[in-house]
Amino acid sequence: MQGETPRTAMVLAAGLGKRMRPITDTIPKPLVPVAGKTLLDWGLNALQAEGVERAVVNVHYLADLIEAHVASRQSPRITISDERTELLDSAGGIVNALPQLGEKPFYILNADTFWLDQQPSSLSRLAGLWDEARMDILLMLASMDDVTGHSGSTDFLIDGEGQLARAKDPAGLVYAGAGIVHPRIFAGAEATPHSLNAYFDRAITDGRLHGMVMRGRWITVGTPDAIAPAEATVAAWRQQAQ
Repeated sequence: MQGETPRTAMVLAAGLGKRMRPITDTIPKPLVPVAGKTLLDWGLNALQAEGVERAVVNVHYLADLIEAHVASRQSPRITISDERTELLDSAGGIVNALPQLGEKPFYILNADTFWLDQQPSSLSRLAGLWDEARMDILLMLASMDDVTGHSGSTDFLIDGEGQLARAKDPAGLVYAGAGIVHPRIFAGAEATPHSLNAYFDRAITDGRLHGMVMRGRWITVGTPDAIAPAEATVAAWRQQAQ
């Protein structure tokens, strides 16, 4: 599979959203509305625009509300991966959902961040760059000049071949919460709580973690006071597009 758009996606929506309290006392973070859409729908709409047929959404905290929210969605078709009994973290959640994801590469999306695209879309560009002969993981990245709401450091440096190395460097890039993953990386893994970071590191060692710098604006909403800057960024983007 090279340059082919994945037809399936894993949407990570099971987090507790503790930093978004008191908003998340009553709703899960993926259902927090920003600029007229829930965070979850920003991501699902991006998948829909790419023709993704099915999205597996994992749930834990206030899971019934997420299930009710996506129940009527036709595109992409939603299936639920239930983690009510135990929160499995990013990688554990994916391993738990593998029977629903299939054997082909799939998109991964964090349900609590979103982005504003120039065209062609970031997901389309990821699919165009994907080469499973050279890659196990391809991550969408953002420059610090193109982010809203991110208060941390950078995550990676990228070389001329698109390979990534860990770095907290002013010239580095931020992982923007989306990518393509080949399910083979989870061979032998158990559905116990563990993070995707271990798989990123293994792929770096093997020279198989690649990245793509998005063209647009990446937005993360980590605390209630981050909503207003996020909505201002969306409003300015929409104004510019008119």
